[in-house]
Amino acid sequence: MIGLRQTAKVAFAAALLGSVSMVAALAGEVDNYSPVTQQRLENPEPGNWLLYRRTYDGHGYSPLNQINSTNVKNLEPVWTFATGVNEGHEAPPMVNNGVMFVATPYGQVIALNAKTGDLIWRYKHTLPEDLFQLHPTSRGVAMWQDKLFLAATDDHLIAIDAKTGKELWNTKVQDYKKGQYMTLEPLVVNGKVMVGGSGGEYGVRGYVAAYDADTGKEIWRTFTVPEPNQPGGNTWRGDDWKHGGGSVWITGTYDPKRNIAYWGTGNAAPWPGDQHPGDNLYTTSVIALNPDNGKMVGYHQYHQNDSWDWDEIDAPILIHDMSENGQTIDALVHPARDGYLWVLKQTPAGIEFVSGKPFVGQNAFKGIEPETGRPIVDPEHKPTTGKDVSFCPSLWGGKDWPSASYNPETKLVYIPANNNMCETLKGEKQKLVVGQLWLGADADHAKLIPGADHIGELQAWDPATSKQVWVHKFPKTQLFASTLTTGGDLVFVGGTNDRMFHAFDAKTGDLLWQMKTNSGIMGMPVAFEVDGTEYIAVQSGWGVDAQRIQDMLAKTDWKLNPDVPQGGVVWVFAVKH
Repeated sequence: MIGLRQTAKVAFAAALLGSVSMVAALAGEVDNYSPVTQQRLENPEPGNWLLYRRTYDGHGYSPLNQINSTNVKNLEPVWTFATGVNEGHEAPPMVNNGVMFVATPYGQVIALNAKTGDLIWRYKHTLPEDLFQLHPTSRGVAMWQDKLFLAATDDHLIAIDAKTGKELWNTKVQDYKKGQYMTLEPLVVNGKVMVGGSGGEYGVRGYVAAYDADTGKEIWRTFTVPEPNQPGGNTWRGDDWKHGGGSVWITGTYDPKRNIAYWGTGNAAPWPGDQHPGDNLYTTSVIALNPDNGKMVGYHQYHQNDSWDWDEIDAPILIHDMSENGQTIDALVHPARDGYLWVLKQTPAGIEFVSGKPFVGQNAFKGIEPETGRPIVDPEHKPTTGKDVSFCPSLWGGKDWPSASYNPETKLVYIPANNNMCETLKGEKQKLVVGQLWLGADADHAKLIPGADHIGELQAWDPATSKQVWVHKFPKTQLFASTLTTGGDLVFVGGTNDRMFHAFDAKTGDLLWQMKTNSGIMGMPVAFEVDGTEYIAVQSGWGVDAQRIQDMLAKTDWKLNPDVPQGGVVWVFAVKH
């Protein structure tokens, strides 16, 4: 716990030295900007990247195929741009008709010429000096009409003019002094800008809220932890719901067919389950919300009474018309932090369980109830107060927040997994102090399974059969980055401590290309097209959770060097002709 606190404070202080400007530092203006409409979000042009995972369904798939499994060996950098910021760069480079928008840690948004890398404008949001959070990062800006929307870590939602970089409005969402902060890319549906907050380790109460894109006024707010007189309120004891966690800190997915937005929710607070008895709805769940009014229309809880810090905040991948046991279903697929690959389905009655199968070593669950999907928990591997308890996977999970991707051509899901890493936690009673860490446990005790030679695994699964098709193992490194898959039968991913950016054959798992970058890559790769040329872009910039895992690995028998260079750089690649 002390290590987490010191890491965040040092990183924040260092960033302030290089980022003190208050507003946009203008270098130019975007010419002939293309407004982002609902129609474009629902049917994006193949050459653009307008949403967190390019499309509302969360596939992380680009249909572009100019770069393919035959010529990817000729991929090379065409330009780079240094952001001037340290810490974890996790945002996808968003691209709208030749203009790239990059979000960085500590409240910066940069507009670049996507073909040349030339700076157009830079926006800087001033963060308060007393801000403390565990994840000083940003996962991107959302687009709507001629605006960009930044969810800043001091819990402000900011609208920025996409053409000039000027701030248009600034709305306070929650109070950062109470441990609330935001890191996600907002989700925009029909002019409603939806956000959720981080802070599950501070005893906050999670929520999803929607704001008017024109005015910044709040339209609705739905809490992920219900009050006693609301549905699910009886799954909490006494006043535990008031500080029960369930934070929402990764962008949701959206089904226009049903007008439903799906959001993943985080851990219950504090960590040990005996300190908050009950199932604790709607923590560690997927919740289905009507974006017009915030009404909950369905949910599925991946595991009840969370005691492992297994946030399930990654929204499910939506796969319409998936074949499953001779039937066609609209599937929700979620490779989870608890180590299971979950397949659910949307029905008129809500979300129903289909299957759950471990994709990494897992000993906390004895199995899954076949009718309900409720895990059968092994009490020997469930953390509790006053006792050392070991469990696998570690609190970092089988897959943390980095996103998997789905290729509709191969019909495979590509999972950035971490295996062979377990955890020992000892629950301890801690007084809740507003704005301070409230884990309820002695943390930082991850360990490797004896004899393990790797952690990171890029896995390919067929969600229709719940069978693994191939796996690539990375020796002596974690895999902590999102995947991109393309119409060129490729999978791109960074995430390793050797600073490599990799390209794999989507059908076979063969490593086809890799290149070392300036730093480790936590960022999300994207594909885009300008003037008939396809490009691959990613932010390289190590830090936050990947660095914390690296610090842990340095203490194991592997004795890895904890010093993975930091420093954000946007890398853009194309095939050499």
